[in-house]
Amino acid sequence: MHGEYKVPGGKLVVVDLGVDAGHLTRVRVAGDFFLEPDEALLLIDAALEGAPADTDTAGLTARIHAALPPSAVLFGFTAESVAIAVRRALAHATDWGDYAWQLIHDAPQPPALHMALDEVLTTEVAAGRRPPTLRVWEWDAPAVIIGSFQSLRNEVDPEGVARHGVTVVRRISGGGAMFAEPRSTITYSLAVPEALVSGLSFADSYAYLDDWVLTALGDMGITAWYQPLNDIATDAGKVAGAAQKRMVGPDGGPGAVLHHVTMSYDIDADKMLDVLRIGKEKLSDKGTRSAKKRVDPLRRQTGLAREAVIEKMIASFRSRYGLARGAVTAEETARAQDLVRTKFGHEEWTARIP
Repeated sequence: MHGEYKVPGGKLVVVDLGVDAGHLTRVRVAGDFFLEPDEALLLIDAALEGAPADTDTAGLTARIHAALPPSAVLFGFTAESVAIAVRRALAHATDWGDYAWQLIHDAPQPPALHMALDEVLTTEVAAGRRPPTLRVWEWDAPAVIIGSFQSLRNEVDPEGVARHGVTVVRRISGGGAMFAEPRSTITYSLAVPEALVSGLSFADSYAYLDDWVLTALGDMGITAWYQPLNDIATDAGKVAGAAQKRMVGPDGGPGAVLHHVTMSYDIDADKMLDVLRIGKEKLSDKGTRSAKKRVDPLRRQTGLAREAVIEKMIASFRSRYGLARGAVTAEETARAQDLVRTKFGHEEWTARIP
C-alpha cells in the first residue's frame, strides 16, 4: 500500500507498507523533508512496524514520538504527518495528480443558483458522473450567504439587507456568514471524490484542500497559511474562509466532498457591518475588537486587478495538477434551476432556522 501526504506549507511525506495478520509490515517512510540524525528515519520505520492496522493517527503519532531521541529534528514534517500518510495508505487514498481536473468559470449568476450548483456538481462527482471540478464563481448581485446551521435573525440585519439590495441565501455547508459583492469577492468551489481526503481528519482535510491556494498566493507575493478550522490568514489579517459538505455516493458508498472558499478582494467593511450582525463573542474569539480589522483584502496585498488574481490562481492549479476547461451540462443546469425553485430560492429553506 502507498500513501502520500503533503504537509500544508511543508514537505511531502510518502509511506509504503503492507498488512499481515492485522498489523503493519514492511514499513518504509520517505519524502523531501529534512531529518536529523540520519538514523532517525530507521527509528520511525521501526516504530510503525508491527502496529495494529486499526491504530488511529494519534496512536501512530505517539509511537513515533516514543521512538525518536530528544535530539531528533524534523523539518518540513511532523510525526503526525507520517501517521496521516500511513492512514491514507491504509484507506487507499488518491492524490491530486490521479485525476483529470475540470475548470468551470462561467458568466455571473444569481446567488441562489450558485448554492444549487454546488449541490448538483458535488452530487455528480459522488456518483462518478463528473470529474473532480474547480468552479470559480462570478456573482450577479451582492449576497449574504449564511451557514447551514445558523439562525437567520441572529446573523442578518434585515434593514441593512434591504437598504443595500442584498440577497440572502443559505448554503448546504456549515460555518459562518459571508458577505459577497460581485467586484469585491473571489469565490471558488472544489468538488472532489472522498478518496482524495481519505485518512484525513475533518480538520486536516481543510488544510489539505487549501494548500494549493496558499501556493498560488505565495506566487503573488503573499505569505499565507491555514488557520484552523477554516480560515486562510496572512500577517495583515484573514483573507478567506472555507466551508465543507460531505455527500455520500450511490447506495451509501464512497462519496464526494464540497470545499468552497470565499476570499476578500476589496471588501466594503462598513456595508458588511450594516448587513451582518457580528456579535461580541465572535470578535473576542478572533482576538480583535473590530470586525473591520478581521479581514484584509487581496487588492491591497497584491496590487493586482481581481481578474489577474483569479487568472494566477487558475494558472497555479493548472501547473500543479492539470486543468481542462469544462462546462455545466444542460442536465446539471436544469437540476440546479429546479433546486433554486424548490429549495435555495425558497423562504422555507433560507429561514429554516429563523
